[in-house]
Amino acid sequence: MVSKRLSRLDGHRRKFMAVIDSTPECYQAVHYAGRRAKNSNGGLILLYIIPEGDFQQWLGVEEIMRAEAMEEAEAAMAKAAQNVRETIGIEPEVVICEGSSAQQINNLIEEDRDIAILVLAASSTKEGPGPLVSMIAGRGAAFPIPVTVIPDTLTSEEIDALC
Repeated sequence: MVSKRLSRLDGHRRKFMAVIDSTPECYQAVHYAGRRAKNSNGGLILLYIIPEGDFQQWLGVEEIMRAEAMEEAEAAMAKAAQNVRETIGIEPEVVICEGSSAQQINNLIEEDRDIAILVLAASSTKEGPGPLVSMIAGRGAAFPIPVTVIPDTLTSEEIDALC
């Protein structure tokens, strides 16, 4: 069961969520979500998901691998957040979690009922649109909020003109 969205109630604001990952197109999604947030007096959440199951080693090795994955996540988020501050002029919320992408996205949507729109970007490469867009298109995941998919061919200027 999906909890009621609160973003339109007094004391709340609509939040846009973008997922930071290793795909180059994720930054188009961040830019679009950030612009929409700023132009609607909303908020921006940047989510980084450390994949589950990457740490099935001996305990000492597992701890080192988990720490390295967290350092990588923190560095990626710092870069993305700084880019949002410089190019859009808003302060994003940053969330890092571990697990399956679909489950962690759904968990965050359930926890923060101000999240109203998930923004993803689709790659135009021959490898396909990217893991998250493929997951949604293949019905591997359904989210309780609208999903906006941005083509990776849009420039920042074109995104600004759309928002």
